[in-house]
Amino acid sequence: MRKPKNSERGFTLIELLVVVTIIGILAGIALVNVRGAQRKAQEAALRADLHEMRKAIDDYYADKQKFPGDLNELVPKYLRSIPKDPFTKAADWDTVQNQPGSEDSPAPEPTEAEKEGNEGAAAGIVDVKSKATGKTTDNVPYNQL
Repeated sequence: MRKPKNSERGFTLIELLVVVTIIGILAGIALVNVRGAQRKAQEAALRADLHEMRKAIDDYYADKQKFPGDLNELVPKYLRSIPKDPFTKAADWDTVQNQPGSEDSPAPEPTEAEKEGNEGAAAGIVDVKSKATGKTTDNVPYNQL
């Protein structure tokens, strides 16, 4: 058996540089994919939170025949808690108030309170939107979801 010389053992510098370069390229690709996945997950969470809050507003209206005056009126019967916006990390949402008598929202039959002179009884929150700035991966502003 032939015994290898010291110069024949191990890897050359070129071989090591090639391996390190390939590992660096693969790590860079993985990092880009992870960042994109995190943003997509935040967008999915935002869409889900908006859907749940809008459903809770609809359920509130179906039960009480009026819109909630504040999002806190939805807790605990319709929502466990007001969710935090995944982008702003706060439970601060833009609320869209009902405009009774508009084209999109015709004025409902007046309630007893309105008949007695309380004009604000039909007003309330009909929609919620995010306060986050920026756009989704589909190029839609967060406040238009």
